[in-house]
Amino acid sequence: ISQASTSVMTDLVIGKTIDEAQELYRGFQEMMRSRGTIELDEDTYEDAIAFEGVAKLMARVKCAMLGWSALEDGLLKATEKAPA
Repeated sequence: ISQASTSVMTDLVIGKTIDEAQELYRGFQEMMRSRGTIELDEDTYEDAIAFEGVAKLMARVKCAMLGWSALEDGLLKATEKAPA
């Protein structure tokens, strides 16, 4: 689950701005925390919508979020170092 989710995330964020990548992260995180009650826009999230079912399995949410959490950490560090 972790590898698949990270692979999908990578495909989604390549070529995106930091703001766009952060928005993708927030949407995916919200869907995962919703236990499957929030649906993502298929045009925006593409293959990431396949993880809607995983959101219902709390034991697997951390697996699906692992790569996304690393993305968030990297984005936060990138914005901290960005010139004002």
